[in-house]
Amino acid sequence: MIRLYFKYLGMMIKSQLEYRKTFLLLVCSQMLSSFTCLAAIFFMFDKFGNINGYKFEEVIICFIVSFFAFSIVECLFRGLDKFEDIISDGTFDRILTRPRPILFQVVSSKIEISKIGRMIISIVALIAVLAHQPQLLQWDKLLTIFNMILGTCILYSSIFIVRAGICFYTTQGLEIMNIFTDGVRDLTQYPLDIYGETIKKIFTFVIPAALVNYYPFIYLIGRDTNIINMFCPLFVIILLIPSLIFWKIGVRKYRSVGS
Repeated sequence: MIRLYFKYLGMMIKSQLEYRKTFLLLVCSQMLSSFTCLAAIFFMFDKFGNINGYKFEEVIICFIVSFFAFSIVECLFRGLDKFEDIISDGTFDRILTRPRPILFQVVSSKIEISKIGRMIISIVALIAVLAHQPQLLQWDKLLTIFNMILGTCILYSSIFIVRAGICFYTTQGLEIMNIFTDGVRDLTQYPLDIYGETIKKIFTFVIPAALVNYYPFIYLIGRDTNIINMFCPLFVIILLIPSLIFWKIGVRKYRSVGS
């Protein structure tokens, strides 16, 4: 299955590189967009100094993790994000006839390599942060950062699966789901406790974004020494279970759109 996925990936890269100038312009535009987001945070902290006691060099870690993870998921799981098109043009009917896992085919049907521009900026920013904060180079801190990125990817993937599953009932995607994709991304770019205790509890027990954002982050910057916080992002994998169940129920209830 992994081998097949890389074949799909290679085909996508070749097809997108057929128009190299367009591809490079898209990558550059993604890089520029990401850079302006980083610059906006820098100027905000330059003006106000701190947010709820957090300094720029601390908050930027949250931003990089959220931005980098979302870029990975948006790149590799674009088929789920655009699932309404797969249903409406009849592509999903063809997918159902192939002897491969349905979700795998949907995920690999569209891979947007141009999102690598955001990843490049995120990686460069992360290297810069690690270079200026040598205390983060300890093994437990590096492991925490890795867990945060991995957990955030799992969180966004689960949300994308649910968003795609809704299309089985609505055919077209619902704009309200952007609250749970773009909204969660923007929310987790800052420590969740700056929004108040109620918001932090909602995003701990309802949508567990705090597990990949707040709890490992306070361990990372030394505000909490509980080692369990280092592994909190891995608990988000539980969210995949209801997401996949919802997806399978949708597949069973699917009726062809007749395209």
